[in-house]
Amino acid sequence: MNFILRPWKIDDLNTLVKYANNPNVAKNMMDGFPNPYTAEKGIAFIENAMQEHIHLFAIDVNGEAVGGIGIHPLADIQRKNAELGYWLAEPFWNNGIITKAIKQMIPIGFKLYDINRIFARPFGTNKGSQKALEKAGFQFEARFEKTFFKNGEFVDELYYVIRKTD
Repeated sequence: MNFILRPWKIDDLNTLVKYANNPNVAKNMMDGFPNPYTAEKGIAFIENAMQEHIHLFAIDVNGEAVGGIGIHPLADIQRKNAELGYWLAEPFWNNGIITKAIKQMIPIGFKLYDINRIFARPFGTNKGSQKALEKAGFQFEARFEKTFFKNGEFVDELYYVIRKTD
């Protein structure tokens, strides 16, 4: 399935709310990803994503923002690292979109930031995200048992990593 990565725009609000307001998406996200996903939360997100120093992109299929992906650089002694975050609307799962989007973000992250490592932290229960990261060239680095508390239960935190030299 064809898609492009592009900057978020305020016109994306309706499709953002339409696709992000899904408990099946939210269950694999940090609590900062609201559920329910309201227009008010969507406006705040888009306004933040549109800031010049923020590198969050809409995943656009046929003119609709159906997901998002971004690179989040760290600071202090972790300043040579950045976290990759992403989500995709459920109707578009299992089409290879996230794997391809991750592959596109790797060179962007290494070009934009003075980093040598990009990591992602999928839940141990999110097999789809784990497969997408592996297909995109990330290596499994660590499992921390029952460190995340989501929806009333503990879940494993996994680390997948790609280094500039990989």
